[in-house]
Amino acid sequence: MSETFKAIVAEEVDGKVRTTLKELATDDLPPGDVTVRVAYSTLNYKDGLAVTGRAKIARRFPMVCGIDLAGTVEESHNPEYRPGDRVLITGWGLSETHWGGYSQKQRVKAEWLVPVPAPLSLQQAMAIGTAGLTAMLCVMALEHHGIGPGEHPVIVTGAAGGVGSVAVAVLARLGYKVAAATGRPQLRDYLMSLGATEIVERATLAQPSGRPLDSERWAGGVDTVGGEVLASVLRGTRYGGAVAACGLAGGATLPTTVYPFILRGVSLLGIDSVMCPKPKRLAAWQRLVRDLPLDKLDAMTVVEPLAKVPALAEAILNGQIRGRVVIDVNA
Repeated sequence: MSETFKAIVAEEVDGKVRTTLKELATDDLPPGDVTVRVAYSTLNYKDGLAVTGRAKIARRFPMVCGIDLAGTVEESHNPEYRPGDRVLITGWGLSETHWGGYSQKQRVKAEWLVPVPAPLSLQQAMAIGTAGLTAMLCVMALEHHGIGPGEHPVIVTGAAGGVGSVAVAVLARLGYKVAAATGRPQLRDYLMSLGATEIVERATLAQPSGRPLDSERWAGGVDTVGGEVLASVLRGTRYGGAVAACGLAGGATLPTTVYPFILRGVSLLGIDSVMCPKPKRLAAWQRLVRDLPLDKLDAMTVVEPLAKVPALAEAILNGQIRGRVVIDVNA
């Protein structure tokens, strides 16, 4: 007899996406060689777009939303995993081409799985999730480019969001001076508690400028916003610096000139966590265990039930979410 379980499902009705909490059966699960009893998922900006339908994230319908999941293996036809193993997935097309993590059960490809590294709990693994993985990939890219701790700060835009919060905490732990840029000045104390050394008002970065270059302020940057903010960060980056770009909350266009690149040798580093190769993922997760203080991770995290996902999706798109939101799919 097929077991039933709850999931957040997006369907297309009259050309519009409608997302509801539904009951599904194990017979409905998509193909895959590992079945996971899901414990937690999480909320990312991309999840907000998928659940609300404001961007075409799902490539087919019906689609179970949620780009991340963590849980225990229930059944495996792959020798790499056995029942009871703690596993997680971030990206790999979940919520786009394959059913995702807002579900109490999921069937996936073994090659997408990553063992949950000790000492992380399943909840902490999802408190990190795609956002935390992306933040660490940004830090690793800056390190690879030779941007280390020094006299001049690294700027993190969208600093109060998921990627930004983890980036601030990790960079501070590694000894960087961190300038946290935010449009929510009321979160100053929160950002300082994560290790920021200064707060930058987003408005000072978001205004269009006719200048090709600004004074050299930043050794490098982690940008989650895009648009005018990213252009401003590039104009203010020091000679030989680099900016890791991973988001578009402020727009997908980049209104800049070539001057930062050809006069200051600034590098723009594109960061993708969806299709990131597994060896780099494993390295990033090990770095997160080492370089992300778990007390700061717990302080930036709240846990919410599966039924609240539609409301939370609207909130994250409206800039009303601070830090990380973990979704308890069984609550």
